[in-house]
Amino acid sequence: MRIWKAKDTPRRKGLSWNERWKAEDRGVITAWEVGRELREKGSPLAAMAERGELPVLPWKGGVAQRTQKGRKYGTLWYLAEWQGLRGDHLDIDLDEEVELICSKTGMTVIYTPDREKYREA
Repeated sequence: MRIWKAKDTPRRKGLSWNERWKAEDRGVITAWEVGRELREKGSPLAAMAERGELPVLPWKGGVAQRTQKGRKYGTLWYLAEWQGLRGDHLDIDLDEEVELICSKTGMTVIYTPDREKYREA
């Protein structure tokens, strides 16, 4: 299932925790909204994301330094928050993997809906 929201979509208000995190989108929209909010507050993470860096965030998927393996797995929540930080539209397919390379470290991160993959890291 593809989740797409325009970057100028008004922020949702008045939702319960379950509505934000347990709905059909699995909390991806909420993670994106968190990224948008951080961007609006002037977080330095936004500039990092705009440069193609994958900064450390609360979700698995950020890169502090390159590992020997050179790749790892991350969550779709990370990808959504990163898109919000960049000021991008939300565009995530809940059934697909997305591969990004950190511009700072050269590390490859594969954002996946498969929890077993990112739990290994």
